[in-house]
Amino acid sequence: MTPTLRVAVIGTGRMGADHVRRIRDVVSGARVTAVVDVDAQRAGAVAARVDGCAVHTDPAAAMASGDVDAVLVASPGPAHEEALLAAFAHGLPVLCEKPLTPDAASALRLVEAETALGRRLVQVGFMRRYDAEYTSLKALLDGGRLGRPLMLHHQHRNVSSAEFFTSEMLVTDSVAHEVDVTRWLLGQEITAVTVLRPASSALAPEGLIDPQFVVLETAGGALADVEIFVNCGFGYQVRAEAVCERGTARIGEGHALVTTAEGRWGGTVDQDWTERFAAAYDREVQAWVDATRRGEVTGPGIWDGYAAAAVCEAGVRSLREGGRVPVEQAERPAFYR
Repeated sequence: MTPTLRVAVIGTGRMGADHVRRIRDVVSGARVTAVVDVDAQRAGAVAARVDGCAVHTDPAAAMASGDVDAVLVASPGPAHEEALLAAFAHGLPVLCEKPLTPDAASALRLVEAETALGRRLVQVGFMRRYDAEYTSLKALLDGGRLGRPLMLHHQHRNVSSAEFFTSEMLVTDSVAHEVDVTRWLLGQEITAVTVLRPASSALAPEGLIDPQFVVLETAGGALADVEIFVNCGFGYQVRAEAVCERGTARIGEGHALVTTAEGRWGGTVDQDWTERFAAAYDREVQAWVDATRRGEVTGPGIWDGYAAAAVCEAGVRSLREGGRVPVEQAERPAFYR
């Protein structure tokens, strides 16, 4: 392995700051040597928590500094393409938070750019693939004991949505996770999307279509549905159930601790993703660091990011226009097979 990996973290909002903390306190084999944000004051506050960490407002300047071996991109999605192309120009491996880019066209440009390099540089941050429950479900389905998977049922609930959240972002920023895990769990591409619009909750901000019910069709004939509800009011829940020919399997029930006292029984409900998926993020970043130090790229890649973008694009069209929308997806290059 190479010596300690020197990482530049691009974006110092909640996600980026949490990754800086993770690399500093949890992950082995790496250290943060630079942080980048258009808000220099915010970047400086994050950098102050790490010895020897430089502050930049331009990602390309950080990559050219000579003190960076790899890049973790946690900036907003519209900024990802430019950051990744800069990383390609410097030959730097990247862990890029999802979405890869906000639309399929820009994601496909990145597929083409990485293919032209002739080597993989990017891992995309679909962290559910590193969650212990999801990996157990994947192993069970791959083992075949329950027979062929026929249906997947997903639930994805948040306490509340951010002020900037739009109806389309329920698909592009939230259901994107279920799109990826459906492709991963089943080993099948998604071929069509239907987004249904139940009556919006009174807890949703005015004008936000919330909840939504999404149906995904796959190339292998399986169906997956997603209940996305980002203003449920009570907690953060992510659940999945696989219905197979000879049985079913569920994850995400959250029954780690149940108490009985004073005539009542119950447990707690996670309040956000930092609780539910903390260990998954830790495993994801550690796996990326270990693979990068070996000179490898593992985990979900640019093709997975593009495929999710293409499905979400069809989902947004279904949300706006109604009905079933086929997924328009380029042919998968041999490079990613």
